[in-house]
Amino acid sequence: MTTPDLPRRNFLQAFAATAAAGAVTSRWALAHEGEHSHSTGEVPFQISLAEWSLHRTLRDPSKELTNLDFPRLAKEEFGIDGIEYVNQFFKDKARDEAYLTELKKRCEDQGVKSLLIMVDGEGQLGNADTAGRKKAVENHHQWVDAAKFLGCHSIRVNAASSGSYVEQLDYAADGLRQVCEYAAPHGINVIVENHGGLSSNGAWLAVVMERVGMDNCGTLPDFGNFHIRRGKDPLSFDRYFGVQALMPYAKAVSAKTHDFDEKGNEINTDYFKMMKIVLEFGYSGYVGIEYEGRELDEFAGIRATKALLERVQAELA
Repeated sequence: MTTPDLPRRNFLQAFAATAAAGAVTSRWALAHEGEHSHSTGEVPFQISLAEWSLHRTLRDPSKELTNLDFPRLAKEEFGIDGIEYVNQFFKDKARDEAYLTELKKRCEDQGVKSLLIMVDGEGQLGNADTAGRKKAVENHHQWVDAAKFLGCHSIRVNAASSGSYVEQLDYAADGLRQVCEYAAPHGINVIVENHGGLSSNGAWLAVVMERVGMDNCGTLPDFGNFHIRRGKDPLSFDRYFGVQALMPYAKAVSAKTHDFDEKGNEINTDYFKMMKIVLEFGYSGYVGIEYEGRELDEFAGIRATKALLERVQAELA
């Protein structure tokens, strides 16, 4: 069925391009073997923790916990040594060297690695207005600098845009390219998450990656964020096809969970099937826990997700 903001012809053209790319999966995996590897060889991937998993805890004043406590929580509570920040929890600290120095010290004290910063609220990198797009690009510069200071490999950005399907390809690619050009000399990657709108169309985002065409531009496939449109007329992209489309460009992976069955499996995503897709592309880096459920409290949800990922590690090793 044709929809005004997702023309069938453009959708099929983009999907065909992605399908063609998928045909060379094996060659890609061989060519990039070990490129993402941070592991010791004992497990097929490593487990990290996305700060969003603790967003309710960090926003609860009664808990008296802040972003500075995140490294300790990750290591002491969950036994995790790789962390992924969310800029919302230190939004005014991107240029605060004293604060970043303290955060870096706490990571070092805990033996925790800062992997990336998820950046939100800094404007649309795919803004249809040239001036608005330029401003959004400039707003992201401070987070590139902060990521460099903390020792991260990437910042995660969004490709929000407006206009027709093809126009949004152009706008998003332009904004991303500008951020990547700033980040490249700093050794920082700019990675895009499927995060609503056309960015949740795996085929569309794969084409954006090709249009940017820079080594430090990539994706962060999220297992659960393939809702292109919500509401009365929802539209979603198949999560398994979506991850398959984005993995050739992946520099991080987000293990989204909501609810679990009595066997500890996530009820929305077959993790064994999904992680086979991830590993088929030669990826052996960190897979970040991002628990968003409400049936379990955040601490229990993180532990349940970690236990599931550890079962997957054991089976797929």
